[in-house]
Amino acid sequence: MQPEQIINIIVAVADDWAIGRDGDMPWHISQDLKFFKAKTMGGSLIMGRRTWESIGCKPLPGRENIVVSARLAEEWKMAEGEDGACGPSGADAAAGTTAMAVESLEKALEAASRPEVFIMGGGMIYRQAIDIADRLFVTHVHTTVPDADTYFPVIDPEVWQLAERSNTSVDPRCGLKFEFRTYLRRSSDE
Repeated sequence: MQPEQIINIIVAVADDWAIGRDGDMPWHISQDLKFFKAKTMGGSLIMGRRTWESIGCKPLPGRENIVVSARLAEEWKMAEGEDGACGPSGADAAAGTTAMAVESLEKALEAASRPEVFIMGGGMIYRQAIDIADRLFVTHVHTTVPDADTYFPVIDPEVWQLAERSNTSVDPRCGLKFEFRTYLRRSSDE
């Protein structure tokens, strides 16, 4: 972890805290994807192996992509060299797109070279990161997902303070209502 590095979690959650079903998000909301891109562009993304696979095993452009997976870290080291780096070269690398795999969240934070880090899932990585994150960017999707298999930890109001809240919008394609919220970690003296 770099000095002065801000650790963010970015996530879309249902009212029942569901975030995934069968290795994918339970919804497709265009404005949420645009929000994600705008917030994370130029930053370091940290994700688990299943999240990496869900985005097609390709780094998201304009960001440093770090995958937490002991198996991938070993495979990429064997394929590319000792640092576990693998992925784009040429124009993509010049545009700030990189990818690497490491064995743990701790190593991912150490490897992150950008001032802002965004934890983007999945469930296990979120559970590990929630106690060290500074800020949460949450898209609250007003639905429940009865067949979900991955959940986000409940946001504890004793720990997190709501700092921003958008108006509720409706996605024109899927009809779901949603809003964007930003939570800041409360200081220990509050």
